[in-house]
Amino acid sequence: MKTDVAGAGTRAIDGLLFDKDGTLFDFHGTWGVWAGGVIEHLSEGDAGRAADLARAIHYDLGARQFHDTSPAIAGTNREVAELLAECLPGAEAGRIETYLMTSSATAPLVPVLDLVDFIAGLRARGLRLGVMTNDAEFSARAHLAASGIGEAFDFIAGFDSGHGAKPDAAPLLVFARAEGIAPERVAMVGDSTHDLVAGRAAGMVTVAVLTGTAPEAELAPYADVVLPDIGYLPAWLDSRG
Repeated sequence: MKTDVAGAGTRAIDGLLFDKDGTLFDFHGTWGVWAGGVIEHLSEGDAGRAADLARAIHYDLGARQFHDTSPAIAGTNREVAELLAECLPGAEAGRIETYLMTSSATAPLVPVLDLVDFIAGLRARGLRLGVMTNDAEFSARAHLAASGIGEAFDFIAGFDSGHGAKPDAAPLLVFARAEGIAPERVAMVGDSTHDLVAGRAAGMVTVAVLTGTAPEAELAPYADVVLPDIGYLPAWLDSRG
């Protein structure tokens, strides 16, 4: 595993920008159950329609989890809503998007570790912390608040916050500017190539974690370091001096 990038030329990190799903929260544990409920609701008991919806977002109804190829993993609610709407004659993608946002706000969250203590430890280091997710900002704030860390972040943005969505670098650079940090002193932490491509484009250090659906081989080409999960961040930060 690619875990050692310390050495000559490394810069101290002043800010950490986290993806949310698959990074702070286990992806399958949180979203597999929720997605099954969404399909049940939208299909209204029609097994054929449920199968069509599942295929559209690459979801396994039996296992109640997403396939690694699912566009829902790194996509926005709008993109997922448009795919689902294609399977529902007469349905409006905008209304489905609203439903996805409101229902996801109460999804059964599965944190990858004790987030309260972990985030408190990062703040004690004097780091500026942010979350940039391709989920809606409303859902992101609800999830962070429910986990007891809503007030711990200096910056929270979703795809609908007006800054753009990953893999575009723009929303990441908004965080750096808002916190007064040079991009090269920010680490973008995420579980998908969308996160890492955005980080590279923004000139940030890129940290991949393996708590999403993507394997190390997929993430490593875009990452400065690959860690098993965010719990390894403190030791990695220490290694950079």
